[in-house]
Amino acid sequence: MRFPKLAFIFMFVGCLVVYLTYVKRHYDDSKPPVSDQLPQHRMDTHKQSTSAQVVSENFQYGIMLDAGSTGTRIHIFKFQIEPNEAAKLAHETFRAIKPGLSAYADDPEKSKEGLLELLKVAKDTVPDRLWSSSPLMLRATAGLRLLPGEKATILLDKVREVFSESLFLYRPDSVSIMDGTDEGMSAWITINFLLGGLHGSETPTVGMLDLGGGSTQITLALQDEKTIQTLPIDYVTSFQMFNISHALYSHSYLGLGLMSTRLAVLGGFEGQPLAGPQELVSPCLAPDYSGQWEHAEVLYTVKGQKAGEPIYETCLTKVEKMIYKRVRKIEGVKDMDFYAFSYYYDRAVDLGLIDESTGGTVRVSDYIEGAKKVCNNMSAGGIKESPFLCLDLTYISVLLQELDFPPDKELKLARQINNVETSWALGATFYCIESLHKHGTC
Repeated sequence: MRFPKLAFIFMFVGCLVVYLTYVKRHYDDSKPPVSDQLPQHRMDTHKQSTSAQVVSENFQYGIMLDAGSTGTRIHIFKFQIEPNEAAKLAHETFRAIKPGLSAYADDPEKSKEGLLELLKVAKDTVPDRLWSSSPLMLRATAGLRLLPGEKATILLDKVREVFSESLFLYRPDSVSIMDGTDEGMSAWITINFLLGGLHGSETPTVGMLDLGGGSTQITLALQDEKTIQTLPIDYVTSFQMFNISHALYSHSYLGLGLMSTRLAVLGGFEGQPLAGPQELVSPCLAPDYSGQWEHAEVLYTVKGQKAGEPIYETCLTKVEKMIYKRVRKIEGVKDMDFYAFSYYYDRAVDLGLIDESTGGTVRVSDYIEGAKKVCNNMSAGGIKESPFLCLDLTYISVLLQELDFPPDKELKLARQINNVETSWALGATFYCIESLHKHGTC
């Protein structure tokens, strides 16, 4: 049977189309993805992403090590960055180790193990392609401030050596001893960032009080130009954030932290161990109390004075004499909301004034009345509380009044705001990230 010539031609063309379609599909399936065809250096460039690339991916990491007097803590912050919007904190990873860096003052090499342990946490948290664009910083506080200069320098050089091999974004000046003013400013930024007071909204900023072991800080925004002019220039800091200028008063009192004050009231001297037995006697302890207390790697025997003298009144006189003319009153603190942290919080918990997990609000008078109650209870032979609670509460109540807070002034106590720890580390890291995106450097 014969096919007409025209039918044969149509059949041939149809078969050819089917064959070509099959060949094309087979070729496409065997062809590698476009990303696999890119030269190798393009992929390496992606791993070494710049801060500008991080913005396009919406996230920026910042790593801060807080080298305190009792331990070193790492904070790994993940910020969400959107064009023309205020940055938001998306996540925080936190770890802590003990002892503090200052414990290695005589053997700096031993500090390396703990630093590497904390850096491993950072590497497990930050995607490796973002390591080179994630700033790594360490700020040491009062613990290293109190060390002799040469010992502190050697310790920080060891940190720089470890950091330089980490593959994170690092510069030698990213490791330093933070002065008290910077610590106060960073804590202030943290609180007001979390409360929304930095974003140019109607939310007013709040003041900050912090009571650490070696120092205490007060930081607040200044509104009145006349007040600014009357203050020492060393305690006034101006900076810009979210295109808004802020003038801050921040004063750190080194040596007026709770542990340093304990030592002073007990009759000891910071950095100068006593000759012979390390024995201290104080009217702020129960008359029949005798025990041991370690401070700055020195073990002291501490005892109460003889019975008969009223503990609260005698302790109050001792504390007032120690703090006399060492604290400056600041105009305007009575009319501003303040958050208080660290030992202000801990001692309020000890008194049962706030819940340990949620915080709360106290008045200055609560510390005053608490000190009287605890001290008088010790006079009556009751020493169920910490042997130092009378001294600590008396000091806190005197300190707040010396700072010009009246007895009826309310203070907000918090360890977290919006489920984020209220440490200075967030503020310092956030300020660095802002500078990194605006100026290319922290």
